[in-house]
Amino acid sequence: MSHSSHFTAPSPSKRHPLRTLSRLGVGGLLAYAGVGHLTFVREEFQAQVPDWVPMDDDTVVLLSGAAEIILGTGLLSGRHKKFWGRSAAAFFAAIFPGNVGQFVEHKDGFGLDDDRKRAIRLLFQPILVGLALEGTRED
Repeated sequence: MSHSSHFTAPSPSKRHPLRTLSRLGVGGLLAYAGVGHLTFVREEFQAQVPDWVPMDDDTVVLLSGAAEIILGTGLLSGRHKKFWGRSAAAFFAAIFPGNVGQFVEHKDGFGLDDDRKRAIRLLFQPILVGLALEGTRED
């Protein structure tokens, strides 16, 4: 029997397991938070909308919740990873001023009942941006 010199083993996935875990984690977090925006923690999210946002608090919560569900579902699907990763990162950057507003306006919510806790939360926003981008990066 001769062996074909053209035989090649299947190439391993270009995805590092931690990238997949990051993508799925951010996607799950976004989808869960989005459902929460629309249902069981809707009022809690309304209380965090900064005073300077020129829209009704409930409208802001509903729109951001819908965006989170869409982004989360996109990330979880595994399709068009780069698009969904960049979109999620842009979303996290876009809502950052609202998180700063929560800090500056001393708004309580989700156990963030003092300025130290609200400041620590601000530090996690760049991490979420990084996880969204890194979790959808190809080697």
